[in-house]
Amino acid sequence: MKLLTTFASVMLCAALPLFAHADSCAEVTVDGYKAPNYGCLSQQMGNDTNATKAASKNREAQNIPIEKRPPNAVGLSTPAATSVRMGNTFGTSVKPQRP
Repeated sequence: MKLLTTFASVMLCAALPLFAHADSCAEVTVDGYKAPNYGCLSQQMGNDTNATKAASKNREAQNIPIEKRPPNAVGLSTPAATSVRMGNTFGTSVKPQRP
């Protein structure tokens, strides 16, 4: 019985791309767990014009000029990170408390 259930779920998963363009979203149940098709639901919730606008805004937000990025995003050490690394020797010794 378990082999039949596994085979049926594999066949259903193989057939899902064929039905992805359908109006209704398929919901798969395997061993009592439901797994909805999130790609289909996402397409139904928003139209393509909003998705392209949001994608372009996300790309613009990620392209921050290097001089406006925070120091830890560029690879520089911040005073707080240096203080944690140096521990109680911060400002008094060149040997860090922590490596």
